[in-house]
Amino acid sequence: MKTFPMFLQMRGRRVVIAGGGEQAAQKCRLILKTEAAITILATDLDPELADLHATGRIDWQRGAITPDSFADTALVFVATGCPALDACLHKLAKTAGATVNVVDQPDLCDALTPSIVDRSPVVVAIGTEGSAPVLARQIKTKLETLLEPRLGDLASIAGRLRDRAALRLGPRDRRDLWRWVFNGPVRDTHARGGERNAALMIKQAIDTGTFGDTKTGSVALVGAGPGAKDLITLRGVQRLQEADVIYYDRLVDPEILELARRDAERVYVGKAPGCHHWPQDKISNVIVSAARQGKRVVRLKCGDPGVFARGREEVDALTAANIPYEIVPGVTSASAASAAIGGFLTERGTCDTLVFATGQSEDPHKSPSWLSTLRPGTRVAVYMGVGAAAKIVDHLTASGQAKFIDVDIVAHAQKPEQITAQCSVDTLLATLEQTGVSNPAILFLTWPLHPVQLAATC
Repeated sequence: MKTFPMFLQMRGRRVVIAGGGEQAAQKCRLILKTEAAITILATDLDPELADLHATGRIDWQRGAITPDSFADTALVFVATGCPALDACLHKLAKTAGATVNVVDQPDLCDALTPSIVDRSPVVVAIGTEGSAPVLARQIKTKLETLLEPRLGDLASIAGRLRDRAALRLGPRDRRDLWRWVFNGPVRDTHARGGERNAALMIKQAIDTGTFGDTKTGSVALVGAGPGAKDLITLRGVQRLQEADVIYYDRLVDPEILELARRDAERVYVGKAPGCHHWPQDKISNVIVSAARQGKRVVRLKCGDPGVFARGREEVDALTAANIPYEIVPGVTSASAASAAIGGFLTERGTCDTLVFATGQSEDPHKSPSWLSTLRPGTRVAVYMGVGAAAKIVDHLTASGQAKFIDVDIVAHAQKPEQITAQCSVDTLLATLEQTGVSNPAILFLTWPLHPVQLAATC
C-alpha cells in the first residue's frame, strides 16, 4: 500500500485552489461538500466560480501568488489547466509546507482524490493509487446501487440518539439496538421515506429496551426493467439486497438475480404463453404466505409492475391479508424498445399522444379496442403484439388507416439477441416472418401529424 487512506477534519480549516477555470471548479464542487473555508487563487473566474464568490461561499484572491498564499492550509489543489504553471505553483505550495494535489499530475501529488460515495455522514472513498481511476469509478457505481440515498440521514438520527441509548441501555443491548436499526424494519421504513416514523421506532426501542422481537413481513413489487441488468433501478437493487425470498418471472434476466443477497431464496413463477404452470391465484397465495411468515418478499416482474403485469391482483390479495406492500417502478419495455431504435415515445410535431396497449384481449374473436384510438399524432406501443399482428393488419386495412401508419418492431429490447425492423402495415406480417420475430416484442404503430414517405420497407 503506497498511499494511506485517511479522513481529514475540515471544519474551519482552509483549502486553497489555484486556478479559475473548469478544473478548479470541479475541485471546488468537491470541497463545498465539507465545512472548509475555500480560497481561490486566480486572475479570472469562470461563471460558476464567480457566482460562488458573489454569494460569499468562496474567497477570491487576485494578487501575486507567493508561498504565503499557501500557508496554514489543510489541503492545496493546483488546477490551472497549464502543466508548466501547475508545476511552478506546486513548488511554491511545497515551499509553504502544504499538502498538495496537482490535477492530472500524480507524480506531483502528496494526496490523491478518491472516488467518493457520499451519504454524509457516511462517506466511502475508493482509490487505486492513481493506477486505474476508471476502475475506481466502476466500484463507486456499484456501491451507489447498494447504499440507499437516505442512508446518511438515518446515520445522523442514530448519532443524535447515541447518548440517549447510552443512558438507558448496556453495552450489549446498544450493539443489538444498532444492529436492529441498520438491518431491519427501521432502515426499511427510512429508505421508503418514513424518516419521522423511523426516528420514533428508534426512540421507542431505546425507551422500552425491546426491539427485533416481532417480525412483520412485507412485499415489494419490483420492476426488473426490460431485461438488461443495468436497467433496473437503484431502489429495485436495494429491495433485492433486503429480500428473504424472491418470486421472479420468466423474462427476468438471470444476471439481475445476482444482485440479490446470496442467501435469498429464489422461486421461479414464470408463465409461458399457453402454459400456465403458475396461475395468478397461486402466485398471489404464495406471496401472501411468505409475508405471513415474517419474510421480506420481492415479487420481481419484467418491465414495470404497473404495466400489463397483473400487479393489481397481487396487491388486492396483499390488501385483503393486511400485509404492507410497496410498488417499485421499473423501466417499461416500450421505453427500452424506443431507446433501442434511437427514437422517442413522444416527439413534438410528430407524436403528442402515447397509448400503451396489449395484443392479448379477453375475447380473442374481437378486434382490440385500442385500435379506435389511432389518429394523427398518436403512437401506440403494443405489448405482446406479435400474435395479434394479423388482426391488427386486417382492421387497419379495412378502416383505410393502413396507409397512414408507420410500424417499428423491437424484439428482446436491450438484450444481445435484440431484433429491430421498420415496415408498413401492408408488409408487417411478411416482416415478422422474415425476421423471425416472436414475443417478447413491442410493435409501435405511429400515425404522424406530418406523414413522410418511408425511405425503404422490409
